[in-house]
Amino acid sequence: MAASPGPVAAPPKPTWEPKQQEAPYPWLRPTIRIRLTLLYGGMFLIAGILLLSIIYMLAAQALHDAGGLEFQVSGTNVQISSEMCPQLGSAQNNGQLNEAIKDCTAAQRQHALDSLLNRALLALVGLSIIAFAFGYAMAGRVLSPLGRITRTARRVAGTDLSRRIELDGPDDELKELADTFDEMLDRLERAFTAQQRFVGNASHELRTPLAINRTLLEVHLSDPEAPTELQQLGRTLLATNERSEQLVEGLLLLARSDNQIVERKPVDLAEVADRAIDQTRSEAADKGVEIRGERAPAVVQGNGVLLERIALNLVQNAVRYNVPEGGWVEVTTELQHGQALLLVSNTGPVVPAYEIDNLFEPFRRLRTERTGSDKGVGLGLSIARSVARAHGGRIIAEPREGGGLVMRVTLPV
Repeated sequence: MAASPGPVAAPPKPTWEPKQQEAPYPWLRPTIRIRLTLLYGGMFLIAGILLLSIIYMLAAQALHDAGGLEFQVSGTNVQISSEMCPQLGSAQNNGQLNEAIKDCTAAQRQHALDSLLNRALLALVGLSIIAFAFGYAMAGRVLSPLGRITRTARRVAGTDLSRRIELDGPDDELKELADTFDEMLDRLERAFTAQQRFVGNASHELRTPLAINRTLLEVHLSDPEAPTELQQLGRTLLATNERSEQLVEGLLLLARSDNQIVERKPVDLAEVADRAIDQTRSEAADKGVEIRGERAPAVVQGNGVLLERIALNLVQNAVRYNVPEGGWVEVTTELQHGQALLLVSNTGPVVPAYEIDNLFEPFRRLRTERTGSDKGVGLGLSIARSVARAHGGRIIAEPREGGGLVMRVTLPV
């Protein structure tokens, strides 16, 4: 029995890249350089023709005016008179007559040149105004695609990735730039859509098993006949599970808050701060920390849930990282220089100035503990900074004299 032939090997891939097909006459492509060259060249040509025509007409008119010297002979004695040169009539002899004719001719020529110069200057001013107006209109027409690209880029900056330029017109550099920009927006939209899909899937896939684990642990801990060692292990696992849930929630919120806020509503920072204080008051009472401060109305445009997260994270950090006895947290809101201000200051340990920037990094704290801490997962300030940036504001931390921090959040009104 004959052996069956083996699989046919695929042909080798070419090691060269096929060249892109170029236009047969690339120099005939209506590029913007050629269009501007033809436009401004034609403008200069038309302006030159108009200027030469005006100068020719002015010169002809000046020569016609200068040729108006009329001589009249009357009587038996030769007498020359002219309305434009009255001094001819006072000549007594040929020498005086020739001298008067010479002076009169020179005066007429000078008058013609002065008249030509004045009219040429007026024509130049008029042509300059027309040229600037025409040039401004043409420049606006040529640069209008750039304005369209700029407006689209500004809308995209607000996370509206569905916008496209879709520039029509000749196949020049501007259209090539607009098409390239549209292709880039397509790739960005696909990437952001994939990211949002991943965040949604991760939210479901990570929350579900953690919720199941929490339920099972709570059921086992509710059994009164469970051994003491098992209850202790269950409480430890329940605390670890709760910490994992906080970490997942913080990471998802951090991923969502890195983008700009599209839907904005009026939010009063004073109300947001009061809600954050209400959620932290019991913890502050357990630690003996006093919460004080006056909160004036400060309305901004934004997302109330995310802004409440800023205030909650700052107040919680101020309570948790405080002195053991006699500590306080001061929370104030106000309008200042056209901006809304949320100020959270607290007593606490001395914070070196060079450690301030590190506090805003994810999973970074002033101390080195990363596990087994009841003060959070190290994402509070990172989330607060991301939310502030998404609202067009910023957050600044400053060491407080005597210990503690002063957290200053500024948001546009």
